[in-house]
This record gives sequence, C-alpha cells and structure tokens, in this order.
Amino acid sequence: MNLGNIKDLLEAEVIIGEDQLDMVVKTAFVADLMSDVLAFATAGSLLITGLTNPQVVRTADVLDIAAIIMGRGKRPSRETAQLAEKLNIPVLTTKYILFEASGRLYSEGVRGCIERVTSK
Repeated sequence: MNLGNIKDLLEAEVIIGEDQLDMVVKTAFVADLMSDVLAFATAGSLLITGLTNPQVVRTADVLDIAAIIMGRGKRPSRETAQLAEKLNIPVLTTKYILFEASGRLYSEGVRGCIERVTSK
C-alpha cells in the first residue's frame, strides 16, 4: 500500500513529505514508547504513534522508518516538523485513535513488523 492510499484511508493530513506519497509500505508498528520501537520495529515500516516530540523522528531515523503517522489528531511541534523535513521522513496526522488507524491499515493488508514477542 502506498503512502497516498494510507493518507486517504486514514483521512490523514500530510505535514511533511507530500512528494513521497508513492512510497510503498507493507508493515507497521504502533507504540508510544520509543524503547519499544527501537526493540521491535523494522526498517521500512510505518510508525503509528501518539507522540509528537523530536525523539519520534530521531528514533525513526535510526531505524530507517518509512513514515510517521501521528494519531488522535496530534500535530508535531515546529522543532519536530523541521527535523522530519531535514531528515526527509514523511509525517502525517490522523484524527483516528491508534487502534482504529491500525485496524484500518490491517484490513487493507498492512501487517505488523512482528506478530508476537518470543521469550528469550
């Protein structure tokens, strides 16, 4: 599914990355704890979060996350948006809660980075 389809499906607004709507995304990860994102998310995935701070963009950059969706109608701070633009990471915002956004994406074929955590 490309980012443009995701935008339409989630009735999202593109904050950064209007020129990247053709990007294809097959997996996603949902979290507000960036430590969980670092531990479990994979490169090329969509990050769905309720956080809006620059740390979200820094984490996405470290993991080569494809794009960030901010849920619950949240918008990035100016500092966060500037960092995302500098690092060329698309940021979208949707009014859907994280659960609904995830469900809509899943129903259209986007899968999680991992299915479940295995014991170590």
